[in-house]
Amino acid sequence: MSNVAFIPARAGSKSIKNKNIIPVAGHPLIYWVLKAANDSKWIDEIFVSTDGDTIKTTVEELGLNKVKVITRSVASANDTATSESALLEFCNNHEFDNVIFLQATSPLTTTKDIDGAFEKFINSDKKSLISSIRRYQFIWDTNGNPINYDPINRPRRQDWDGYQVENGAFYISSRKEILSSQCRITRPVEYWEMSQNTLFEVDEPQDLDIINTILAKN
Repeated sequence: MSNVAFIPARAGSKSIKNKNIIPVAGHPLIYWVLKAANDSKWIDEIFVSTDGDTIKTTVEELGLNKVKVITRSVASANDTATSESALLEFCNNHEFDNVIFLQATSPLTTTKDIDGAFEKFINSDKKSLISSIRRYQFIWDTNGNPINYDPINRPRRQDWDGYQVENGAFYISSRKEILSSQCRITRPVEYWEMSQNTLFEVDEPQDLDIINTILAKN
């Protein structure tokens, strides 16, 4: 059984210029997930899909032995393209059994998370696994209706399991299921619960200060 990691790294970023390789805690942003995946006992190869020469050079200079840089097509790298399109392009062009779809913008992902999630996925009967965190907020819709609780029977935190929220760090599925559903997630789904601080992603400039502070303490 072959397990690979896939990381999309588009060159054009609107919110932060050169976001995927911007310095974070002494390394390019993409380094953190690459290192976590490279140290994983479950992952055979890591593929970084990019349309940027600078990203390609930066990744190759990291010298991580499992990492390969592949070219992301123009169609899957324009301003309206989704990361889903890059994943599907990868699945159509490469042979493997299972893939963990990692996000470079989630540098708090650890090897322990990746290994634990893969083991849980392989040993489950679920078709996909998503990374998540547990939350305890009460949610209302825009029409003033409660979504996840009954106000008359408001639960205490200690009596409530809360709910799972995607943190966007990673997704695991088989190549077969991705090509069949044309989506990174196929139900039924398993969860890998991560620490609360992994909710933070690098999407806006102010996120860099938060991530730098967290990584500096680790």
